[in-house]
Amino acid sequence: MKFKFCPFCGEKLIDKYSWDEGYIPYCEDHDIMFFDTPKPCVVVAVIKGDDVLLLKQSYIFKDSKVLVSGYVGQNEKVEDAVYREVREEAGIEVQNIRYLGSDFIENKEIVMLTYVVDYKSGEIKKSDEVEDIMWIPLNESINHMKENRIGTNIITKILQHK
Repeated sequence: MKFKFCPFCGEKLIDKYSWDEGYIPYCEDHDIMFFDTPKPCVVVAVIKGDDVLLLKQSYIFKDSKVLVSGYVGQNEKVEDAVYREVREEAGIEVQNIRYLGSDFIENKEIVMLTYVVDYKSGEIKKSDEVEDIMWIPLNESINHMKENRIGTNIITKILQHK
């Protein structure tokens, strides 16, 4: 989010020089700088043996499957969002969380925090926001993710370390 007005008083912000950060929106009345705030989102590759969990969500990609993903909630640790999103979208429990890296989607101001986890327990119970959900062999999964650049990058990293 790019601030144009002070969220406290509603006054139009001015640009103020902030050394290594350059010019930042600033409220003179409150003496506060407002840095851009991208929306944090987790993307999670759930691994079960040699399979990965893929979802079909046409509102994300019409012709590609995706990994579990979702926004980090207010006052929520990123790791907790990983476990919550997997439970919400797939109804299963996971363990052994590992951070893979990050990506940025500029036109949506989203920072994607990518993880891989291991399946722990439970039967798949897809949520209403998911059209389909299935275990796909890891070495075939990229073929199901043609439009999904971030997902294919995650799978490539995982395959390189197997």
